Amino acid sequence: MATATEVVAAKPREGKFNKNAARRVRVAGKIPGVIYGAKEPAIALELDPKQMQRILHSESGHNTIFDVSISGGAQVKAMIVDWQYEPLKDRLIHVDLKRIAMDKAMRVEVPIVLEGVPVGVKTEGGVLELVLREVEIECLPGDIPSSITVDVTNLALNASIRVADLPHDGKFKFISDEDETVVHVVSIREEAVPDAAAVAAATPAEPEVAKKGKTDAPAEAAAPAKGAKK
Repeated sequence: MATATEVVAAKPREGKFNKNAARRVRVAGKIPGVIYGAKEPAIALELDPKQMQRILHSESGHNTIFDVSISGGAQVKAMIVDWQYEPLKDRLIHVDLKRIAMDKAMRVEVPIVLEGVPVGVKTEGGVLELVLREVEIECLPGDIPSSITVDVTNLALNASIRVADLPHDGKFKFISDEDETVVHVVSIREEAVPDAAAVAAATPAEPEVAKKGKTDAPAEAAAPAKGAKK
């Protein structure tokens, strides 16, 4: 279950909501954010960046459900649905929170975690390739898994695991296409150096003058006279 025990304290932002106002919030050690959803009005907030970072870097990441205590209002369940970093300093600068109704199903993307070394890699010289890093599911908020672990030990060369093959506890259903490949073992493709005969066969024949360079008279005659219009 993707939940956090800590309570996030939030303060409603007042005044204008522009770049200068957001900058003042950050200078004061907080980050601007907004909470919306559950058919309630959106509220602009000031949040603790360290708490938001802890949640984003937790095992369940952005799928974590936590309590938000808003000054002057009731405590609500929420989830981080969008966030922004400052590119140069890699610093969190804004978050969007969504109110969560624990009795209503929702759609989320859950990461895939691989376990084991495939037999196709160990004994058959293949390479393991993770094609789908996240899978979309639908379930109640309290049933969101932190991740879906896939045992790839018995995966042979040229074999694959599809979404339909993923472990399933019956508490969620897949929204992603069940025929979509999640992971497979493929052959190592060696880049062969083509021989001269193969290159000659694949390349159209060129006029003899083109192979001799610009010093040949026919090639020079083909060039426009100096100062002529192109």
